[in-house]
Amino acid sequence: MFIPFNHFSKQAFYQEQDMTEYLRIGTVTSPHGVHGEFSVYPTTDDLKRFQQVKHVVITTKTTREEMEIQSVKYFKGLAILKLSGVKTRDDAEKYRAAEIWIHRSQTPKEEGKHLICDLLEMEVVNEAGEKIGDLVDVLQTGANDVFVVKKTDGTELLLPNIPSCILNVDEEAKKITVYVLPGLED
Repeated sequence: MFIPFNHFSKQAFYQEQDMTEYLRIGTVTSPHGVHGEFSVYPTTDDLKRFQQVKHVVITTKTTREEMEIQSVKYFKGLAILKLSGVKTRDDAEKYRAAEIWIHRSQTPKEEGKHLICDLLEMEVVNEAGEKIGDLVDVLQTGANDVFVVKKTDGTELLLPNIPSCILNVDEEAKKITVYVLPGLED
């Protein structure tokens, strides 16, 4: 099972502002109420993650600010956040469409779980060590994640994230060892 933080857009802001050590966990949708709260669409698999962090970085097209989370509540699959310094509905309106990021150090590291962003571009090899291609995407289907591998011949191979198919993920070596189940390459 993976901690599926959604993929990072390779936008200029992300690259220019040295945000490589941060993970996006949500996007502000709109103000909520009149006391400076706003609704956040989560881009993380665990909505409760907002309760597990104390500080976030909120980015707009022109700004990047670190803020403290003062309160979190939930409504219809959205997180309702109250951040330090945001006191009125007008203050909250300034953050519409802003992205909310946390530092990597605030993510729990669990045995056998990986961040999707850490897996992307890893080399994918078969059990004999022969290169199949590179991981270019992870699709979240509900039942299980599906690894999208761009093969060396330019075609794509879809591999389900199940123990009989994904044999080993070695983040240090940046290599994923797989067994291609019969019928998957057809």
